[in-house]
Amino acid sequence: MRDEIDPNQVSGALLRWYDSAARVLPWRIGPAEGAAGIRPDPYRVWLSEVMLQQTTVAAVRDYFHRFTARWPDVQALAAAEDAAVMAEWAGLGYYARARNLLACARAVAAQGGFPTDREGLRALPGVGAYTSAAIAAIAYDQPETVVDGNVERVVSRLFAVTEPLPKSKPALTRLAETLTPTQRPGDFAQAMMDLGATICTPRNPRCAECPLAGFCAAQAQGIAASLPAKAPKAAKPQRRGFAYVALREDGAPLVETRPARGLLGGMPGWPGSDWSEAPVPAPPVPADWSTLPGTVRHTFTHFHLELTVLTARLPATAQPLRGAFQPGFDPASLPTVMRKVWEHAATGDLFADPPPR
Repeated sequence: MRDEIDPNQVSGALLRWYDSAARVLPWRIGPAEGAAGIRPDPYRVWLSEVMLQQTTVAAVRDYFHRFTARWPDVQALAAAEDAAVMAEWAGLGYYARARNLLACARAVAAQGGFPTDREGLRALPGVGAYTSAAIAAIAYDQPETVVDGNVERVVSRLFAVTEPLPKSKPALTRLAETLTPTQRPGDFAQAMMDLGATICTPRNPRCAECPLAGFCAAQAQGIAASLPAKAPKAAKPQRRGFAYVALREDGAPLVETRPARGLLGGMPGWPGSDWSEAPVPAPPVPADWSTLPGTVRHTFTHFHLELTVLTARLPATAQPLRGAFQPGFDPASLPTVMRKVWEHAATGDLFADPPPR
């Protein structure tokens, strides 16, 4: 591992590259605007960082535009209805982020604005070490070190850190801290992210175009493409379950809101069983349920899920044990796995059968 790199030379070279090559992103104040004295909006920085957790820039752009058009500032978001925010978030995944988003917006609105230092930001609901550092650096130009997957990759190659992730994370953070400048730390943080996203990529890094090639120990040793090393991933367990899609005779679907805590917390979905190795059937209402051939498959962070889908048409007098009928319900508000269930249900006879009498 190499640690004799001159941090001033590295930050200078990277910032010069960033001044001409920065990505244009809807939540970003570019280097030219920053030089003109325009400061980033902490609301937009915070919102983008929450959305970008475990998600790509390409996936986030449209969500960010919709959110900021509907809720242009933190006060507007704080006043939003929970269901409206959860519906707008649908499909972005990791739904605890949406719940934390609302809690944080309400806390910020209550105290009159975002804190300007990392410690104050860290105390907000759902704001962790990474997000607090990112907001402090990007929105307030505090000399905080921001370490995401892109930055870990750049630093591991720059210093030729061969210890596998995640064990090497503390060392990579320490090395990243040695590079963070006191001048333009927000631009430096974004430049590191941009470098990892566009040039120092996971596969086939474009070392010939890299502004840090002359400093990079891994490039000099010919091992850049093999870093960062990663420990083998444990196999994800397989869980199963039953999902029940029912339509009342007027076409209203039977929908339930999932518990606030846990996977898909607070999101609408189809009534179902537990998700386990041996799930127990749990129909939400007595009916002549039809089991569809095939299954719905979805992968969460920690497990694979396979759902058997059952459908039924129900009379107007049906009294569900769980959930409620929702005329005019929009399936677009469903999280991804529940949309998959709806699409699978549509392959059967649910919409073709005459209504029950």
